[in-house]
Amino acid sequence: MLKYIIIDDEPLAHEIIEEFCSMLPHVQLKKNCYSAMEAMQFLNENTVDFMFLDINMPKLKGLDFLKTLTKPPKTIITTAYKEHALEGFELNVVDYILKPFSFDRLVKAVNKVSDNQVTKILVKDDSSKTTSTRFFIKGDKKHHQIDLNDLLFIEAYGNYTKLFLRDEMIISHEKISHYESTLNNNDFLRVHKSFIVAIEKIKFIEGNRILINEHKVPIGQTYKSNVNKLYNN
Repeated sequence: MLKYIIIDDEPLAHEIIEEFCSMLPHVQLKKNCYSAMEAMQFLNENTVDFMFLDINMPKLKGLDFLKTLTKPPKTIITTAYKEHALEGFELNVVDYILKPFSFDRLVKAVNKVSDNQVTKILVKDDSSKTTSTRFFIKGDKKHHQIDLNDLLFIEAYGNYTKLFLRDEMIISHEKISHYESTLNNNDFLRVHKSFIVAIEKIKFIEGNRILINEHKVPIGQTYKSNVNKLYNN
């Protein structure tokens, strides 16, 4: 879980960032700061992974505040002024996004923060046993605890994914590539550009489809050889 703060003198900016980040399961808001001085006091006593920082604030400007920090958190600049971008990147900010920004643009910035801090669900390591079989995802403004034993298959859904469980379906704000890279490949198999299946949940394979419970999952031509390995050893 990545902890973050918002530093902006405009309440509307806080609302927008909070709303967007509430749809990301791996980030957690720790503090709303409405001035650089308030943020400075908070950071003197607390540690966060990253911050959203506005530039044009009264008393102490955002970039001037950033210069005062000896070990600043990773920083995403959020501003209406593009002319400060060069100075921002000289201060090693992670990203510089212009208001008003879209959800997709914010996600792109947050992904840059999390590139080196990805929370693994199950590590692909055949030499050791993985003990964790549960993880949390955020969907419908709730954190759902997922038991991997209940996970049947995953379907790509644009920039999101649908997780099909024994008794329900939950939409995750992660792409299917995230699950392919983090799920244990001894237990889960990519069978189509849009599908990953739980191997032990497969009822049968017929032609170019897999039956899991009442669900029929297609097999992509590119992935057919991987599927064939399940029964041609």
